[in-house]
Amino acid sequence: MSFYTRALLKYPILTQSITTAGLFGAGDVIAQQAVEQKGWDRHDTTRTVRMTGFGGCAAGPLLSNWYRFLELNIRRSTPLRTLAARVGLDQLVFAPCFIAFFFAAQGTLEGKTVNEIKVKLEHGYSSALFNNYKLWPAVQFANFYFVPLQHRLLVTNIVALGWNSYLSWVNQRSSTLIKQPLE
Repeated sequence: MSFYTRALLKYPILTQSITTAGLFGAGDVIAQQAVEQKGWDRHDTTRTVRMTGFGGCAAGPLLSNWYRFLELNIRRSTPLRTLAARVGLDQLVFAPCFIAFFFAAQGTLEGKTVNEIKVKLEHGYSSALFNNYKLWPAVQFANFYFVPLQHRLLVTNIVALGWNSYLSWVNQRSSTLIKQPLE
């Protein structure tokens, strides 16, 4: 049995949270270095730490418990209906709330005011949610159908490496808009 699987069995939420933290941080590094092409001399380490902390302290525990909730509580008359119900709840309830929480939490960690966080949400939320629907329903159908519960967050985290890069970039872009007067 692999180290990761043993850790999952003994400390499921902690293991998933640590993995999520690392991949959120890696997503931010990719956003800064590959997407924004900042260069290591201009890399915003504080931003990476914020993303890593959010991944480990918020996203990891939330997603781990959410997936467990769906598995244990959402049952329909057929496996296909169960799958559709789980993906539907994930995408129509959890995803919109989680994306809003992400922007609000990042704004809070950045020291933004309530009004600045509202502006951040106005500039980043809609496009992030729209783009979420281009990717995550298909990922979650496959994830919930083929992957055992204890490995679902890992699959999500691997796909989310690119997604977290995108979210980090959108979050940063919406923060820079706060500094500029709105037209």
